[in-house]
Amino acid sequence: MRNVGKLLVVLALVVFSSALVAASRSHQPAATDTEPVPAHHSQPPSGELPPTMEPSLYSQDKLVFNAYVVAGRVKKVLYQQPCYCHCDRSNGHGSLLDCFVSRHGSGCDICQKEVFFSYEQTRKGKTPTQIREAIIRGDWQKVDLTKYSKNFLPPSSAPVK
Repeated sequence: MRNVGKLLVVLALVVFSSALVAASRSHQPAATDTEPVPAHHSQPPSGELPPTMEPSLYSQDKLVFNAYVVAGRVKKVLYQQPCYCHCDRSNGHGSLLDCFVSRHGSGCDICQKEVFFSYEQTRKGKTPTQIREAIIRGDWQKVDLTKYSKNFLPPSSAPVK
């Protein structure tokens, strides 16, 4: 009789825990539901922006070299983008641009995906606001970094608008 009672208690616990797991899976909050959007600027810069680091410092790594080339081309766009590695908390960054004004972007695949995403979307004619909305949705996570690891991009003196 004791074994039957123990079995019923265990069975009740299994059913209850299964119900809790199922309930928690039915509503998975979006990233914006659970955490604030990282630091960024909602408006274009009013003055001169700092230069990004020189890509040639990373001539041994095509991916990093290309990330800094691209960052230099779309500085005004990056200024208006959040960075989901949360370097605003850990490094005091004010936007994605700060990642490429410093060495931070050289070692962070999140920053690199976001910079290439911002560049690609800019070339498609998207506004910084549209790009920011897509970054907040997580669209940057779909960027394939392997295509930027193959060939060096030529540095450009004229940034993309």
